[in-house]
Amino acid sequence: MIYTLSLNPALDRELTVPAFTFDKVVRASTVRVDCGGKGFNVSRALAALGVESIALGFVGGATGERLTVGLAELGIHTDFAQVAGETRTNISIVTEDHAHYLKVNDPGPTITTAEQTALLQKIRALAQPGDWWVLAGSLPPGVPTTFYAEVIRLVQSAGAQAVLDTSGEPLRAGCAARPFLVKPNAAEASELTGTRVTSPEEAREAIGKIHPLGVQNVVISLGRAGALYSDGKNIWQAKPPAVDERNPIGAGDALVAGLVWGLSHDYSGPEVLRWGVACGAAAATLEGTAMGPRSLVESLAQKVRLFSASEGIFN
Repeated sequence: MIYTLSLNPALDRELTVPAFTFDKVVRASTVRVDCGGKGFNVSRALAALGVESIALGFVGGATGERLTVGLAELGIHTDFAQVAGETRTNISIVTEDHAHYLKVNDPGPTITTAEQTALLQKIRALAQPGDWWVLAGSLPPGVPTTFYAEVIRLVQSAGAQAVLDTSGEPLRAGCAARPFLVKPNAAEASELTGTRVTSPEEAREAIGKIHPLGVQNVVISLGRAGALYSDGKNIWQAKPPAVDERNPIGAGDALVAGLVWGLSHDYSGPEVLRWGVACGAAAATLEGTAMGPRSLVESLAQKVRLFSASEGIFN
C-alpha cells in the first residue's frame, strides 16, 4: 500500500484574472477549488494513474470536512487525525494567458502535542513491511522540525520505505533519519547543501553532499529542465518534452507520485525517473492543480529523454 502524509493540508482556491493589476479591484473570470497539500496532490496523481493510496494528516473544521468529502469523491481513501483548528485555504491567482501566477499560503492551524501523538499512534498501527510512505509538505504551527524524522524511523523500523519531500530544517532532520528517498527542488537542495543549484551540473554536486547526510536515493527536480536521480552509485538525468505549460503548481508533487509508482513496481532507476518526469509534465499542462490521466502520462513518458551522468544519452 502507498500512504501519503500531509501535515498541513489545504483547500487550494485558484482565481483566473485578465492580468495582474495592483491597487484596483479585479474580477476573476473563473474560480477553481482543489484538495491541496503536497501529500494529497501525490494521492490525486496516483489516483489519476489508477493506483490506490491512503491519505493521512491533520484536518479540522468545515474546511477539513470539505477536504475529506472531496478526496472521497475522487476515490481516495483517508484516515485523518482530527484537530481543533480550522484547516487552511491557500489562494492562487493566475493570469488568463498563464504567463504569471501568485500563490499565497495560509500558515495553518496550531497542532497540539496530544494531536501529534494521536497521528503517530495511527501511523504506528498502519505501518507494514513493503509499504511506501510519502511524507510531503510544510509543517503546521506547533509541530517540531523533527516530526518527519520521527515518522521515517517509525515506518522504516516496521519494514516500510519513506519518501521525503519537504524543505528547510524538517528536510535536514529528515535526512538524518535515513529515508529511502528525498526529493528536494533546486532551491531546497541549495539550502540543504550550501551549494548553488541552477543547472544539472550543480545538481550533481549537490547530490554528492546529500547522500552523506544519510539518504539512500536522491532526486533533485529542476522544473522545465527535468530532474536528476541518484541511487548512490549512478546518476541519471531526465528532460521532459516541450509542453504547453498552463500551471506548474503541483507538478513537483505529481513527479513524486510517478517516482513512487515506479518504485512500487520495482522499476529500474531510469524508468522510475522517466515516470516521475512524465507525471510532472502532465500536471503542468492542466488547469489548477489537476493531475494528468495515465493516457497523457504514458504519451509524455515516451518523449522523455534520459541521460547517464557518465555515458550520455541512452534513450
